[in-house]
Amino acid sequence: MKRIKIKVPATVANMVCGFDILGMAIHEPYDEMEVKLTDSPEIIIKHEDHFGLPEDPSNNVAGVVLQHIQKDLNLTAGFEVTIRKHIKPGSGLGSSAASAAGAAFGANVLLGNILSKQELVHFAMFGEELASGVRHADNIAPCIYGGITLVKSTAPIDIIPLSTPDLFVIAVHPQVEVKTSDARQILKKNILFKDAIEQWGNIAGLVTGILKNDIPLIGRSLNDVIIEPVRSILIPKFGEIKTKSLRLGALGGGISGSGPSIFMLAKKKETAENIAGMMKSVYDDIGIESFVYISKINPVGIEIVEKEY
Repeated sequence: MKRIKIKVPATVANMVCGFDILGMAIHEPYDEMEVKLTDSPEIIIKHEDHFGLPEDPSNNVAGVVLQHIQKDLNLTAGFEVTIRKHIKPGSGLGSSAASAAGAAFGANVLLGNILSKQELVHFAMFGEELASGVRHADNIAPCIYGGITLVKSTAPIDIIPLSTPDLFVIAVHPQVEVKTSDARQILKKNILFKDAIEQWGNIAGLVTGILKNDIPLIGRSLNDVIIEPVRSILIPKFGEIKTKSLRLGALGGGISGSGPSIFMLAKKKETAENIAGMMKSVYDDIGIESFVYISKINPVGIEIVEKEY
């Protein structure tokens, strides 16, 4: 195979209480990537978007991933990657993870699917390390596996795909930037033991609710007593949007990744649409442009759009 075109979905990491271990793929927004296998060993990165991301492979998350694949597999071939990003960098919707996971996925297909999904996660995490300084997989895993994933461990890599509840995801992206690296720096280094116990209960409840399709349990478990109280101060109108979403019938929700995007879960489409309208209105009222997405949980993850042999 010479060339592949793929759709790489946005992801919601943490899912409120599962910091760095839980994540889910959604249908919109998504990036478009074209990956070509070339005869020369050079890695070429091209961006067909307006975000001004570096195209030097060593400074580009997709490029770094491909460099590691090339080195570890002793490849004499190279890659040419064209990226059209619709997931804005710094949105909290897994923009860097999409580029990293898409590069690993595309290269693997072109090479004959010689890598397992866990190996794809391993290589894609090098891109996340470049972007945020940490080799985390909470966005990478659902992007590659689809649906909702639990990252039990990254050393060694142990990814557990969970069930996919029939729920609507509402995500609002206010046009302010919160860098993942900055959002990590403000986190507390020590937490109270009672808070840790409460958080463990919420994580266990959320995973159990997902596996048993127990929607009320999912709603009761969407509570974060450690990360959200600190990070929410970086996001305009976070408290108002969360309170109003719950009044409109949301199961719960919180910060998507490191923010500034906020997500909510709902059982019915009408509820999701009402929440989406409220989110847009809240930001319109204070003069902040925002984009709102309504999506089911994406059970597939990265999708192949076109192949060329």
